[in-house]
Amino acid sequence: MFEFYSAGRLIFGSGSFSLTGHIAQELGDTALIVLGGTAMRNLGVVDRLQQLLDQNSVRYTFYEGIHQEPTVGLVDAGVNLAIANRCNMVIAVGGGSVLDTGKAIAGVVTNGGSVFDYLEGVGNGKKFVRPALPYIAIPTTAGTGSEVTKNAVISSDESSVNKFKVSIRSPKLIPTVALIDPELTVSLPPEPTAYSGLDALTQLIEPYVSKSANPITDALAIYGIKLIGESLLAAYHNGADLIAREKMAIAAVLSGLALANAGLGAVHALARPLGAYYHIPHGLACAILLPYIMELNLDANVTKYAEIGRALTGKMHYVHDAVAAVHGLQFVRTLCDELNIPRNFKSYAINPADIPFIIQGAQGASLRDNPRPLTNDDVTNLFQKLI
Repeated sequence: MFEFYSAGRLIFGSGSFSLTGHIAQELGDTALIVLGGTAMRNLGVVDRLQQLLDQNSVRYTFYEGIHQEPTVGLVDAGVNLAIANRCNMVIAVGGGSVLDTGKAIAGVVTNGGSVFDYLEGVGNGKKFVRPALPYIAIPTTAGTGSEVTKNAVISSDESSVNKFKVSIRSPKLIPTVALIDPELTVSLPPEPTAYSGLDALTQLIEPYVSKSANPITDALAIYGIKLIGESLLAAYHNGADLIAREKMAIAAVLSGLALANAGLGAVHALARPLGAYYHIPHGLACAILLPYIMELNLDANVTKYAEIGRALTGKMHYVHDAVAAVHGLQFVRTLCDELNIPRNFKSYAINPADIPFIIQGAQGASLRDNPRPLTNDDVTNLFQKLI
């Protein structure tokens, strides 16, 4: 038995951003618009959004400057702004951090309190019982898949003594509309293209080999892996390659659907405390860890890792599974090298004495879903190589 969650409505295609005003009008009359830095303004995307909303008589208030992973303070400030301006919907345009911020605001406005109350493990155990505000999620990167998931990742405030990076999670947080226009990703520079793209690849590989995988997530994940094998390098080297950007955008959506319904694995489990304690960008942490965790997991599910190798390379269809699995691992290592991903975390000066805290911070569902049980000694040995 399994369940499958997705956004209430998913709209995909180049030029689909032009539908935003009409869609918003169907959901409410006053929007909180959540944005990242200045990139969308500089590119004219915000001006275009204002025109679309004005044409459809939708009022709006901006909440800008979400240029980091959402913290408790950032979300709570957005909630207060939405309430003060009587916003009855949320529109978020940006990368995963912006989309997670919008998702969290939409949920907390209608359920009350602070976002801290709802945090898994560290919060006050409060549950989302009321539907969130209608929420339109518009990604500008091809990576996190947040536009179709039921969770948002929230970090502690900089001033907080107790550091954490955990999720809020509920079907009530799933975006009302996921609007994916690949044209919005064309301007993404090479480095974030690489980080977000490898995050998406990780979010496809981990659900595919997860202990909670199901036939639907398997089908979505393996197709998404194939798309990334075909397109990530092309998008990295030529951001204006719209075919590559479209393939990456589809793969990112598939990664969100896969992780939302089959869970993740050790890469994401370990990336979480690295982000909380050392502020290592999530996509980069996943990219560095992915080849190492694949190698550790390989023997636990050779059949599926062989299919990953075949999907990534477009070859290996008539070779033994063990050979195809190794070729998949080699493909990922080479891809990371070509995308200029470091092979370790040495530049972050991680203290070996912190390894126990990293292990503790990695505990949870993602580690449990990993195809091979990882002991504390396994993780310690891994980080002794990486730091």
